[in-house]
Amino acid sequence: MNQIILEYLLRIPAVLIALTFHECAHGWVSYKLGDPTAKNLGRLTLNPIKHIDPLGLILMIVVGFGYAKPVPVNSRYYKKPKRDMALVAAAGPLANIIIAFIAMFIYKCLNLIRSDSYALVAALMFFAILAALNVYLAVFNLIPIPPLDGSRLAYIFLPTKWYFGIMKYERYILIGFYVLLFLGMFTGVLSAISNWVLGGMDSLISLIPIFK
Repeated sequence: MNQIILEYLLRIPAVLIALTFHECAHGWVSYKLGDPTAKNLGRLTLNPIKHIDPLGLILMIVVGFGYAKPVPVNSRYYKKPKRDMALVAAAGPLANIIIAFIAMFIYKCLNLIRSDSYALVAALMFFAILAALNVYLAVFNLIPIPPLDGSRLAYIFLPTKWYFGIMKYERYILIGFYVLLFLGMFTGVLSAISNWVLGGMDSLISLIPIFK
């Protein structure tokens, strides 16, 4: 099979894993903080059908940056709304970083196997893609532009009036951001940061004796 075709076929399950764990993590942390909204709507699940947005899925497969259907949360259930909203926001990118680290570890373990089998080559490619896509998704979502997770984290540092004033225009801000993204205005920076994170993971795992 052509390597490019194989790569895109392997991207599909990798993207489904990345987006599903990202959204489920948001819902799970919100539930633990007292908000039953995601649970009541059936979003505390690893079933990708519940989370996937078709356009966001295509974007993730093709360019590596995309989105899923946002998990609805209700901050009125939180004891400390600013802090708890930030924790919920951070949960998605953190889940992706954890998955990326595990995928990188498995990749390096498989890389110790001396074989040219097609199955091993495909497995190596899959875990490399899984690590990269999860890091890219985490970095992308930490940008402080609404409605990305980074804007929820910024909520901690902004006066409430300012924050909600900005959030009223989140749809228009996001459209403008995607236009700039497709024009390549942010691609280089996002890729550089993502590659730096991946390199850091690789260096950290390489400290384990079996990989020396």
